[in-house]
Amino acid sequence: MSQPSPGDELWCRRFHPAKNPAARLVCLPHAGGSAPFYLPVAAALSPDVDVVAIQYPGRQDRRTEQPVEDLAILADRIYEVLRRQPELPLTFLGHSMGAVLGFELTRRLEADGHGPVRLFASGRRAPSTYREENTHRSDETILAEVRRLSGTASALLGDEEMMRAALPALRADYKAVETYRCEPGVTVDCPITVLTGDSDPKTTLDEAKAWAQHTTGSLDLRVFTGGHFFISDRSKEVLQVLEQHFQAERARTVG
Repeated sequence: MSQPSPGDELWCRRFHPAKNPAARLVCLPHAGGSAPFYLPVAAALSPDVDVVAIQYPGRQDRRTEQPVEDLAILADRIYEVLRRQPELPLTFLGHSMGAVLGFELTRRLEADGHGPVRLFASGRRAPSTYREENTHRSDETILAEVRRLSGTASALLGDEEMMRAALPALRADYKAVETYRCEPGVTVDCPITVLTGDSDPKTTLDEAKAWAQHTTGSLDLRVFTGGHFFISDRSKEVLQVLEQHFQAERARTVG
């Protein structure tokens, strides 16, 4: 592991820093999302867990930076940052685009012997499950998609200035995830917990189950009432799943 870099703080946001954590949860936002999306997770799991929310370039206090349009490049950059963090048992939580990003980060970390103990893949179909999507090709289709999914960014739709500021990051994120490709035989070793909404237009139940093709470990499927942003609407239930995971990890470590 190399030494932390001053620039790592641009990527890693700790809203409730833990003094003596026993584990780390790295949270990866959805397309157009930002680190504060995971504030409730940080509040609920502190102080036992080092909750790190990743802030992608091109949004909020990083808005002057160029957003990344290639998911593999984004994964490479985050991987380098994570390898400089102090060693702790690692868990990933990624929603939508963040779920695929978590999968790619898991591949990179497992390749050098530092893989996570579990990946929580939320609100996203399996990596090799392909849909023809071209949302990123026009501002109109991006805005229509945000309205359809009723995400946190939908509150910005009535504010023209804020939407102009948000569109570059949205466009880059949608391009990154819509041009991403993964072969069916690509797997990770860590267990995967798939979180999905029963009325999510972006992920069918069969597409969620297909994550089983991408792990040599176990697959745990949790279905919640709600659409694409069930993770916010059912936050209490999602947090219970995360808390159970870390309780089990603590018991396993002590045992």
